[in-house]
Amino acid sequence: MKNVREPTYSFVILTFILILIDTILAWISVRVFPTIAGGVVSWFYIAVAFMILFTLWFGAYGAIAAYVGTLVGSGVLVSDTLARHPEIAIIWAIAGLLQVLIPLVAVRSFDVNLSMESPRDFTYIFLFGVIINNLVGAAWATWTLSLAGMGTVFSTWFIGNAIVCILIVPLALRILTPRVQKSKLFVKYYWD
Repeated sequence: MKNVREPTYSFVILTFILILIDTILAWISVRVFPTIAGGVVSWFYIAVAFMILFTLWFGAYGAIAAYVGTLVGSGVLVSDTLARHPEIAIIWAIAGLLQVLIPLVAVRSFDVNLSMESPRDFTYIFLFGVIINNLVGAAWATWTLSLAGMGTVFSTWFIGNAIVCILIVPLALRILTPRVQKSKLFVKYYWD
């Protein structure tokens, strides 16, 4: 008889916990470091660095949490405009999803060592987890916020997120990845 794994709810629980953490960090980010863009953008959006880390360590479960955390924590809970226009909020929150999926796909595609053991690993993280992902996220957010008549946020979004990501992501990957990889919750690809 084939060895059958018992069903586990650990990834459901993990996703729920990550959603809570991402939502709280997003809310804190826009409340402590707000800009004039209707309360949805932060000078230093610390949540983005943790969203990226969670996605790199926990795969698509972290990406789901990043989307929901962005939507709720820095969107509908803090912005009257997005709360009045949930259809735009749903599209706008894709910016958070893009910011974590881009580094996830790059890391998995280019076989990057998350322990950051070589300059090659750092280069890929810098390129896809600091620059490209935040450029795409800022462009998406600016476009969708313009649909709601909100001010432009491109440079604030990009610069603030890039600074936070370069300060937190590589260091956290270097220090914490070996421990996280030993966990049964570490996801090697996207869902496993």
